[in-house]
Amino acid sequence: MFAYFVRRSFSMLLTLLATSALVFVVLDWLPGNAAQVLMGADADPQAVAALAEQLGLQHSAWQRYSQWLLGLAQGDWGESYAYSQPVLPLLLERLALTLPLALLAMAVSAVLALVVGMAAAAWHPRPAATGLMAVAQLGMAIPSFWLAMLLIMWFAIHLQWLPAGGFPGWSAVEGGGLWPGLQALILPTLALAAVQAAVLARLSRSAILEVLQEDFVRTARAKGLGASAILWGHVLRNAMLPVLTLMGLQFAQLLAGAIVVENVFYLPGLGRLLFQAIANRDLVLVRNGVLLLAALVVLVNFCIDLLYAWIDPRITQRHPH
Repeated sequence: MFAYFVRRSFSMLLTLLATSALVFVVLDWLPGNAAQVLMGADADPQAVAALAEQLGLQHSAWQRYSQWLLGLAQGDWGESYAYSQPVLPLLLERLALTLPLALLAMAVSAVLALVVGMAAAAWHPRPAATGLMAVAQLGMAIPSFWLAMLLIMWFAIHLQWLPAGGFPGWSAVEGGGLWPGLQALILPTLALAAVQAAVLARLSRSAILEVLQEDFVRTARAKGLGASAILWGHVLRNAMLPVLTLMGLQFAQLLAGAIVVENVFYLPGLGRLLFQAIANRDLVLVRNGVLLLAALVVLVNFCIDLLYAWIDPRITQRHPH
């Protein structure tokens, strides 16, 4: 298990390094002068030259990439052009909203999907199972931003149970707190989780039905085990590998969907920050923000790989030491 952990850690570092190179190439090797793009076509040439020197554009691409990686390792992520403040504290401040939102949506999606998938598999091929899958199919067709607006109209405007937008913060000193902060994230979480839960529910049902056909399930039935004991004790664990794989892929979609949902609910999260940074042509902030999002996705998939090994220890033996 330790050797597997080391191999996956090394693979994660290589993935992050390759991602950083890709982000640098896409954003830093754009045609034209980056300083001219930031300042605008009619900017004063001396101001453009000063900004180019500030951004280090006089150095080669390899030198700029090396300096960027060295700065990342030392905690110096540069300074935002639009906000005139260090990038790292700005990203971490917004990440304190986006990360809980994505994790909550992932948890809600997983719980709903497993409940619906297990029920649909247990009731197969009854009409109730068909109805559940029809609802899941409908959920896959609903855009998250449209569902977000429906949730606002019903729960925030009509019933007035939850806030329609904004975020009070996690600190009680600033007028927020844990419960007010969670209240502000309930509707965005549901809007993000609904589509992902529908997709995951269909996969969960298929995976459970496939495992139910295995020989060990027939053996468990022959021993007199009940349907619930077989489902919870034998089937679910063996059906979790494809479900975990899809959850890892969905986390990236949740982070991408958070950009739209944060704008609908006016949440000061990382997605909304990057959306504004792109509009402001703040390349330093965009580059580091995109890398941070990519690192979160890689980290979540690394954790899922470790869950693989815990669920099925044979995975650690499929690779030579």
